[in-house]
Amino acid sequence: MPVAKISPSLLSSDFARLAEECQRMVDCGADYLHMDVMDGHFVPNLTMGAPIIKSVRKHTDAFLDCHLMVAEPEKWVKDFADAGASMYTFHIEATDDAGALIDQIHSAGMKAGISVKPKTPVDSVFPYCDKVDQILIMTVEPGFGGQSFMEDMMEKVKTLREKYPNLDIEVDGGLDEKTIGTAAKAGANVIVAGTSIFKAKSSKDMISLLRKHVDDVQKK
Repeated sequence: MPVAKISPSLLSSDFARLAEECQRMVDCGADYLHMDVMDGHFVPNLTMGAPIIKSVRKHTDAFLDCHLMVAEPEKWVKDFADAGASMYTFHIEATDDAGALIDQIHSAGMKAGISVKPKTPVDSVFPYCDKVDQILIMTVEPGFGGQSFMEDMMEKVKTLREKYPNLDIEVDGGLDEKTIGTAAKAGANVIVAGTSIFKAKSSKDMISLLRKHVDDVQKK
């Protein structure tokens, strides 16, 4: 099982102080910075785009874990590569040719990830797991922060971990001190958390707690 990586979701940050918030998360021990990109079409919300990523990149060398909740993800690969994105994760539901899109992302110099919505069967990504860098299992419906964790999505994580033991498996949605144990035991090693990290009394302690749960599973 790959090592734990904690990816605070900047959707829960103070956007007026975004560069500072990014640095604060890095100082607190974050491995990735999770950037939620929503277009108002694929999901019913509108957030940040490539110009924001480009602005953030000027202030940090951190790994920018960009989750594209957008229609036609092929259109934005170059823009995000030019902006400095590290990981470009698209939704399997948003493309007709995931294999070609993965190649496009890699050719642009980024790592490639595929995300799966709750109602999408996990076997939809099996044909691409050997060429993709990460699979993101959504544990809420994509589009808004602060939703409740969907525990039944853990079967997807277990299936992926058994079939692809060396794959980075990311989970996103409702991860906190109450749900991290379930996600870690299922086999998730990349943990996205927004509200629980940014609203914690100590963001550093919360990041350490999330990491410990994944580390403890690996030691068994």
